[in-house]
Amino acid sequence: MGIPVLILGESGSGKSASLRNFEPGEIGIFNVAGKPLPFRKRLPKVDWSGYTAIRNGLKKGRAKSFVIDDSQYLMAFEEIDRAQETGYTKFTEMAQKFSGLVRFCITELPPDVLVYFLHHTETTDTGKIKAKTVGKMIDSKLTLEGLFSIVLLCEATVDGHFFITQSDGYTTAKSPMGMFPGKVENDLKMVDTTIRSYYFEEDNHAED
Repeated sequence: MGIPVLILGESGSGKSASLRNFEPGEIGIFNVAGKPLPFRKRLPKVDWSGYTAIRNGLKKGRAKSFVIDDSQYLMAFEEIDRAQETGYTKFTEMAQKFSGLVRFCITELPPDVLVYFLHHTETTDTGKIKAKTVGKMIDSKLTLEGLFSIVLLCEATVDGHFFITQSDGYTTAKSPMGMFPGKVENDLKMVDTTIRSYYFEEDNHAED
């Protein structure tokens, strides 16, 4: 039972930059939009990844941590490719494919594998910040954040870049009790270490 984690943020808010402290061999990156990483360190990545490439890579990969960068484009690119199709069936299928990938991470991967979905946000008419999809039809079928136990929201301020770990009522950020303080540095390596300590530290002590 793998652990999917949702990292939300606007473009430029520090989602991809949060990978900077990983070393090659520690992380596998599926780069859906094919863009360069925003730092000089070279980390292994598969550009223009789609659902099949991601599933195969997760199953065969040797790393214990993976990132799906710009995961919202899995839906957005499919919507563009199917723009000439009429009817609402295609939106249901998009929701099924994306939710199926999250469920694949949970049901088909070993328990110590973490998969980070780096995903853009949108603001609703009521002012709530949520994961971006491709329309209300998908939102009616799928509450994306409900598939994840950990949802972190990027925040960029004059003081730096951070992850918000709990909701203030206007975001969908959440994390298990006692895992994080309310706000942490946008360092996904540190987040990865913290999650592993929270879930597996007791098991590690038992083995000792």
